[in-house]
Amino acid sequence: MTLIRFSKYIIISLVVLFPAVSAAQELNCNVQVSAQKIQGSNRQVFENMQRDIYEFMNNTVWTNNVFSYSERIDCSILINLTDQISSDEFTGTIQVQLSRPVYNTTYKSTILNFVDNNFRFRYVEFQPLEFDPTTHRTNLISVLAYYTYMILGFDYDSFSPLGGTEYFQIAEKIVTNAQNAPESGWKPYDGSRNRNRYWLVKNVLDKEYEGVRRFIYDYYIKGLDMMESKVGEARTSMVESLKLLQDVYRNKPDPFMYLVQIIVDAKSDELISIFSESFPEEKSRVVEILTEIDPSNKSKYEKITAAN
Repeated sequence: MTLIRFSKYIIISLVVLFPAVSAAQELNCNVQVSAQKIQGSNRQVFENMQRDIYEFMNNTVWTNNVFSYSERIDCSILINLTDQISSDEFTGTIQVQLSRPVYNTTYKSTILNFVDNNFRFRYVEFQPLEFDPTTHRTNLISVLAYYTYMILGFDYDSFSPLGGTEYFQIAEKIVTNAQNAPESGWKPYDGSRNRNRYWLVKNVLDKEYEGVRRFIYDYYIKGLDMMESKVGEARTSMVESLKLLQDVYRNKPDPFMYLVQIIVDAKSDELISIFSESFPEEKSRVVEILTEIDPSNKSKYEKITAAN
């Protein structure tokens, strides 16, 4: 495992619904499948689905790097099934969360937390889930693999500048492989306001969005990771990192900027908590930036200046 990741981090495990595997892979992924909206079905199939997805996420070898047990990446997948189309076909949503430990603390910071509403897939009990990066086998496998590589990419970006590029490129390849799939979410015109898997990874790899990825690195390495020892310098660096998001927003690479919104949504509560304890001038600067790039939440950010 590269030294960029801090082996001294203390990882607080997420709630695990199944026994931990003895050979640690890259992910410490909590998986939950909710089928409360589906009535009259064999409930065992949903338990098996949850178990199979858990094992797929946590037991698959996703990279060429060696992770120790404590270095595994904390993430979670929540699949909320809304309809059963046939005996083995389902529709619903998938919520993806990624968190990262902050250096020299037990605090875990959220990098990603968003919902993909275009999730239709087939699940056949007792049929192995196996990922092949060269082909689109099933929508379930491709969606799970896509989000795994997005998780890896963002996690690596938080430890080195643009460090997750190779994983984002694999996610892009998964999108390319799925262009002929009947399920939605993979093509440029699926959904509205460019909010789908195609546009998310396209934004990530677009040079015009590079500031978002550099924000992630600066925010953590020069900001949060220093909060325990140099709180004033850390906050100043975090303000500077926010300017990277502001620059992308002002340049407007596209009208919708899905990536910017995902990152801001994930960080907003944390930013409010951190800068509510800052001095007045810094509070005002942060509120100014946040209300510009996320105007719909202006009242939320005003809590920063309202705090004593």
